[in-house]
Amino acid sequence: MNNPIRGVLCALALLSAPMLAPSAWAAAKVEVLYEGLEHPWALAFLPDAQGMLITERRGSLRLLDAQGALSEPLAGVPEVFAVGQGGLLDVALSPSFAEDRLVYLSFAQAEGDKAATSVGRGRLSEDLRSLQDFEVIFRQMPALSSGHHFGSRLVFDRDGHLFIALGEHNQRPTAQDLDKLQGKVVRLYPDGRIPDDNPFVGRDDARAEIWSYGHRNQQGAALNPWTGKLWTHEHGPRGGDEVNIPRAGKNYGWPIATHGINYSFLPIPEAEGKQVPGTEPPHHVWKKSPAISGMAFYDHARFPAWQHSLFIGALAGAELIRLQLDGDKVVGEERLLGERKARIRDVRVGPDGYLYLLTDSGKGQLLKVGLE
Repeated sequence: MNNPIRGVLCALALLSAPMLAPSAWAAAKVEVLYEGLEHPWALAFLPDAQGMLITERRGSLRLLDAQGALSEPLAGVPEVFAVGQGGLLDVALSPSFAEDRLVYLSFAQAEGDKAATSVGRGRLSEDLRSLQDFEVIFRQMPALSSGHHFGSRLVFDRDGHLFIALGEHNQRPTAQDLDKLQGKVVRLYPDGRIPDDNPFVGRDDARAEIWSYGHRNQQGAALNPWTGKLWTHEHGPRGGDEVNIPRAGKNYGWPIATHGINYSFLPIPEAEGKQVPGTEPPHHVWKKSPAISGMAFYDHARFPAWQHSLFIGALAGAELIRLQLDGDKVVGEERLLGERKARIRDVRVGPDGYLYLLTDSGKGQLLKVGLE
């Protein structure tokens, strides 16, 4: 099940990828490093074997040290809107963390009776117990969510720009509205300032933060280590989960172009087709939604069989997806860990070349995955 879409149209055929034989996965080794996290959402590795920071959606940031001990929640973390899909979400280290010790967090923040995604940063204390001088550098406006589709992932590019992949709050038409930040990828400097070369700078009818638009609910983003380009992925509705390579100023279609239908099995009201003039087709798409979350490119010498792979977690699919790449082209797909029936929320490649996964549960696990 969950095969990639195999359309009859030529354009769709290019998006299809054959399922890979699981020979490389047969010798996989999975180790549970920790169990008992409260709906963990993201992790980030600290340098010098100091462990990793882990977010829990209810609003806690914790340190898991190299010996496997979990800290109490760090002080200085902002209050979050922990309703529905909202809460404390992604975590990323500053590109110059060794000098500034800045930790970036994305989180759902209340604005009146609604909420939106915010991003802020604070300095990790030397004793690893708190974030100091935390400041919000970005707010998604207007706030329209009652608990759905916050996104969000944080990625720094090679030039130090901060990309934020956002959801559309389950308010479909807003993804096409350039005067709103729902359903967008935004691009900022690390302190929240807007780069002068963003595609909509200078337009009165558009937010200058916007890099790309027409996205639904983006819960995966990563920088391609071979090209330096940002890749993102997003949930479709019933069907149509997709991977994109967002380009400046481009429209990625939601909700006017989609491969999915509504949860009621009826068409999306605004949809005009799977591919609509003026919109970009998905780089890769699934006919049946795995409900994807987390994304990591594999570029490490430890496991050559995984070289040039893109790993993606699946929530509804309860498995790990490996996409084999030839350049930017997806040439194969493998489904992994299905026997564990665990909702995979985040995927990272550790400094040691192992995969580290977070499972989405009230007793969430941190898994270490490799090949024997």
